[in-house]
Amino acid sequence: MKKLLLIMTAAFLLGPIPAFSEQPDKNAANVSSAPADKLPADEGIVVSVLDTTGYTYMELENGGKRFWIAAPTTKVNIGDHIRFVENMSMHNFTSKTLNRTFDKLIFVTSTKVKVAQ
Repeated sequence: MKKLLLIMTAAFLLGPIPAFSEQPDKNAANVSSAPADKLPADEGIVVSVLDTTGYTYMELENGGKRFWIAAPTTKVNIGDHIRFVENMSMHNFTSKTLNRTFDKLIFVTSTKVKVAQ
């Protein structure tokens, strides 16, 4: 719990990450030019999106592996390059709203859409 509080405090104090913005630039390409197999573990390319009240579920791909994250409501598009801050992960998580069970779901505190350079 102390680690989570420390991480969240550091993220708040550091503010936005310069290479990322709250909203993607409409004139920039949505897909990063970086190959998916070279992304850090806390990033991925959006391959599918499910929106519910209060949450956006995103299936991301990174290095040929796909995984799901659940974030506070976020506007994203297929192909967006996302960076996220992990809060916790759960195995066999069932969303009653979606009537679906995820083998593994990563709950995140925030996401950023990487703007193409």
